[in-house]
Amino acid sequence: EVKLVESGGGSVQAGGSLTLSCTASGTIDDDSGMGWYRQTPENLCELVSRITKDGRTFNEDSVKGRFTISRDNAKSTVYLHMNNLKSEDAGLYYCVADSVWLGRTECRGGGMKYWGEGTLVTISS
Repeated sequence: EVKLVESGGGSVQAGGSLTLSCTASGTIDDDSGMGWYRQTPENLCELVSRITKDGRTFNEDSVKGRFTISRDNAKSTVYLHMNNLKSEDAGLYYCVADSVWLGRTECRGGGMKYWGEGTLVTISS
């Protein structure tokens, strides 16, 4: 059974930084990448950032230059370093693993293979 466990969420002031972590256990497909989705007010999940097993990254336009995703394959862990946080970055962040990525999908639904439980990021002004 694959399990993704997130940590690192919390409350931070606008302009501040947070780092989210996600550690995977179990056997994930060899071609799977890992990444992060954020829940929208409409209760869908939007892709924020993802990384392939060989380190290629994708960042959604609104976070480019502020968020960096990285992974430690030996620890089966992916990190999302979030800098210069803005109010619109707040929300529930889900760690996801899969080989095919959707820009927007139902949170914890069947569109993506493996989901974590989520970690909450709140931003105060």
